[in-house]
Amino acid sequence: MKSLWNDKDAKRFNKNLLAKRVYTSRLLGQNPDLVLHGGGNTSVKIKKKDFFGKLTEYLYVKGSGCDLVSIEENDFSGCRMIDLLKLSEFESLSDTEMVNQCRSSMIDPNSSNPSIEAIVHAVIPHRFVDHTHADAILSLTNAPNGRQNINEVFGDRVITIPYVMPGFDLAREVKKHIMRSDIAKLEGMILMNHGIFTFHDDAKKSYELMIKLVSQAERYIKKSIGTKKLPKPISSKPNPSELSLIRKQVSEWRGAAVVSRFDNSTEAREFACLKNVKPLATKGPLTPDHVIRTKRIPLIIGSNIENSLDKYVADYTKYFNTHSSADMTMLDPAPRWAVWPGKGILTFGTDLNELKVIEDIVAHTIKTIKQTQLAFGSWKALSAKELFAIEYWELEQAKLNKGSNNKPCHQGKVAIVTGSAAGIGFACAEALANDGATVVGLDLSPEIIPQMNKINGEGIIINLTDEKKVESAINHIINSYGGIDIVVSNAGIFTAGAYIDEMDQNNWQKSMSVNLTSHQLFLKNVIPYLKNGISGSIVLVGSRNVMAPGAGAASYSCAKAGLTQLCRVAALELAPHGVRCNIIHPDAVFDTKLWTPEALARSAERYGLTIDEYKTRNLMKTEIKSADVGKMVSLMNSDVFSKTTGSQISLDGGNDRVI
Repeated sequence: MKSLWNDKDAKRFNKNLLAKRVYTSRLLGQNPDLVLHGGGNTSVKIKKKDFFGKLTEYLYVKGSGCDLVSIEENDFSGCRMIDLLKLSEFESLSDTEMVNQCRSSMIDPNSSNPSIEAIVHAVIPHRFVDHTHADAILSLTNAPNGRQNINEVFGDRVITIPYVMPGFDLAREVKKHIMRSDIAKLEGMILMNHGIFTFHDDAKKSYELMIKLVSQAERYIKKSIGTKKLPKPISSKPNPSELSLIRKQVSEWRGAAVVSRFDNSTEAREFACLKNVKPLATKGPLTPDHVIRTKRIPLIIGSNIENSLDKYVADYTKYFNTHSSADMTMLDPAPRWAVWPGKGILTFGTDLNELKVIEDIVAHTIKTIKQTQLAFGSWKALSAKELFAIEYWELEQAKLNKGSNNKPCHQGKVAIVTGSAAGIGFACAEALANDGATVVGLDLSPEIIPQMNKINGEGIIINLTDEKKVESAINHIINSYGGIDIVVSNAGIFTAGAYIDEMDQNNWQKSMSVNLTSHQLFLKNVIPYLKNGISGSIVLVGSRNVMAPGAGAASYSCAKAGLTQLCRVAALELAPHGVRCNIIHPDAVFDTKLWTPEALARSAERYGLTIDEYKTRNLMKTEIKSADVGKMVSLMNSDVFSKTTGSQISLDGGNDRVI
């Protein structure tokens, strides 16, 4: 492991201890082999005058829930050292009491709660304290002969602490070991099944001690592995319909829609193809704090997918009943990740952010388990009882459930919007994304990729009249996100206007191909997955021309009329499967690429109107914008329209011909 310390960068913070603390914390956070997603914590002890002018020592410790990779000065919670040290003298302290007392010691009551390990940092008598969950350290400690490994690598240069619950219990244990140690001779402290602490009065030395000790662990593991290699994986890919079924069942047990991703990388296949993958994967997580993200063990997918998930839920329920007390309520029993022997790894999250966190944790989990297996012959985790105590620990649950209320209406749902590189299509994609959906945009234009990036979605360049390309795109979506819940079929063109007897037949065919047939082809390929979707919904984008056609627009009007009829038939066919299909008919939406300023001016002049008058030539005298259509489409895909199918919604400000 390489040190990232830079003397030139660090020199800027010489006079500001807290800024230097931020600097070294970020160095730790930049290395995922050390910390992941809020893991680990750091602190610095600073003496300064309090409100009354008295020189007081404070512990600035990482605030609960903050991430070291992006931490700022105001993310550190300042607590009076004297109060924390007094707390460490208690024989026992409840979680609630500990949190309340730590908060009462804070300089700024508006700051985040200090780390649950604040008292641990306080009892370590050094200015800078660094704590990580380094993969290499966990590989040493989670092996069958973990203590022996630690002794061989570090000797008496570190304190080894047996596993105890984080928080007050850990603080008491650490204090006990420190009091009977020559702290000046120590380079660090190893927590079995948990991680590593380093400390020093100098920020650089504390940080580089972390790098030094972890590097030594890495070298020991590498030496222990030697020439041993895992068998070359031979795997097969699952059927996309199987992936969508798994995601649907997991969503049902989670009580919310989830996004799912299938990992068929070499690393994932190596793990999934191990002969003993089931006992290895079901021993437990790398660290106890991972249990609140990933649950204790993954789902193991067998030959019968439904039975596998039913068994997982039954086993989780038994696990809860075995270890719970009467006043506890069971959390949802749905898995957060799954091992599919011979195929790969699946992860599940209620949105892309949660999915990313779980993916990262799982990637490091399987990497560390594999290297521990090779180096030391097996893998050892904490007991189910110990892990249950963390999973149902009120302090950890409080962190996880922050901001869990008022979730967006489409959170966890996967939406596809065709023709979404601009105009109405992009507005629909944006509205769905704003309402929590994971959005995939399909369009012939290369602009689809940067446009979807704007809304944290994915863009795919595609000709929607090419069925093979459509099939490939849908398979990719299923592999990447697990299923499909919302479809907005918007792609379309407006061919050159002409009276019937003067019409170019190619224009007629092109309009039918793009404005009608491509929609039918897309629905044909996407419907099987919508049937496994969460509240499956289709919205087709029609036109006012269906109800009020204009002369010279036969190719466009007829195609949109056919699309409307397609919607009605789809509603009839899909209702038994719980999938609804509706169509929206916008009119006079001028903020699209179809309408140049010149074209708008010509049309307004033709009617003897100003441009503003032309834009609002409806009964309500209001302008219809793409965003209005997007908001309506998102609403039509929400629970508000859950009992509506086969309907036609006009969005035109009122048109006397339509009415």
